[in-house]
Amino acid sequence: MDTAGTGTGPAPVGESRDDEPPKKNAKKRARRGPGPFTLLVLPGLVALMGVAGFLAATGGLSSAWPQGSSDPAPTATTRVDAAYVPWLRKAVSDCTVIKPSVLAAQIDRRSGWSNDAGALSGEKGIAGFTDAQWRTWGKDADDNGRSSPSDPADALMALGRQDCSLAKKVTDLRTEGVVNGDLVNLTLAAYASGTDAVVKAGRVPTEAEAYISEVKSLSSRYGSVDREESSGGTVNQAPGAVLAAPVANPVVSSPYGSREHPLTGVTKLHTGVDFASPQGSQVSAAMKGQVTFAAMTKAYGNRVVIDHGSIDGKRLQTTYSHLLSLQVTVGQAVDVGTPVGLVGSTGLSTGPHLHFEVIFDGYYADPMPWLNPST
Repeated sequence: MDTAGTGTGPAPVGESRDDEPPKKNAKKRARRGPGPFTLLVLPGLVALMGVAGFLAATGGLSSAWPQGSSDPAPTATTRVDAAYVPWLRKAVSDCTVIKPSVLAAQIDRRSGWSNDAGALSGEKGIAGFTDAQWRTWGKDADDNGRSSPSDPADALMALGRQDCSLAKKVTDLRTEGVVNGDLVNLTLAAYASGTDAVVKAGRVPTEAEAYISEVKSLSSRYGSVDREESSGGTVNQAPGAVLAAPVANPVVSSPYGSREHPLTGVTKLHTGVDFASPQGSQVSAAMKGQVTFAAMTKAYGNRVVIDHGSIDGKRLQTTYSHLLSLQVTVGQAVDVGTPVGLVGSTGLSTGPHLHFEVIFDGYYADPMPWLNPST
């Protein structure tokens, strides 16, 4: 039984109990003066600690003495070796979705730019590739005769290669109507949770939201490494009624908004407007741009997607679905009024009509406010 604090237990060896009377014959201990430690060593320690405190306060203390977590968070310039910047830019130069700052933020979160941060988990280098992943994405990017995840140039290019591949997949999925959302978020979600998880959720899955938030927060540190955006193709207009009607005499048969799908019975967002129009009627481009998709899909049937550049830094796209036939090809430049296809009922459709969508900054928007009533 624990008797501590009860007054009944034995006193520790060499100590007297508070309730034990003092012994009469106990000799008084003589008071001793300060010893050699107090006289010689202690003043030196006090002086040394004072000098160290002064140096720490003035920034003169060597980095060999870590100062704990009170230091301010490192900035992009202290985290990224200047030699990495060209590789960050090159890694995503062929990818319009991911910017160098996002790539840098992924590295920051993964390893803090440390080449051995994930060594215990089998992840190697600043991008944290496993051996299996490296066999898929790794290459000798800097032509030094070896391909290694511990080579920063190789690692940056490999991560860019992986991200751009994921970006293409989620772009195609969104074009086909399988998923919805911002392409950067969908790409990061595919990286964090896998493409299958994104497809299953139809958007960013819940388990990937924290990762996306962290990466986007970190990316603000690395804005200076982003490539200069080309001004070519930029639309010098504010959002508004800037689109021409894609069919003659447009009559809305089903508006944008939540509805029960007439075939599947599922209630969800109707991502565009349906224009009732006779079979074989002409469908035209609503604005100048470039065709980025023109093919048959399961849900949308024959579908065309046109990229119109950016408005106030936000990308604008329009889509044309359920077409009877296609009259454009991927990569083709179009002007407003260029024929893109004929009204049909391909895909999941109950009859001839044009399903027309506006995608602004990665999200579906109600097309009607974008249509110029004079066209």
